[in-house]
Amino acid sequence: MENICGEQLRKNLRENLRRFRTEAHYSQQEIAQWLGINRATYTYYETGKTTPGVVDLYQLSQLYHRTMEEFFR
Repeated sequence: MENICGEQLRKNLRENLRRFRTEAHYSQQEIAQWLGINRATYTYYETGKTTPGVVDLYQLSQLYHRTMEEFFR
């Protein structure tokens, strides 16, 4: 299995959060409401200022019908 450094994983996560959201035609506000967080917090997830917790990632994986691993590829 390929060894990917932490920074690459964080970059992949940021990019995939945005890509999966836009492919599903959701706004940041809609996703934030669905997760029960404010839009600014969700924006921080997509920009890498903060990292979503495992519960939020799990909920997003269910919403987008993706595995959690796909967020990091």
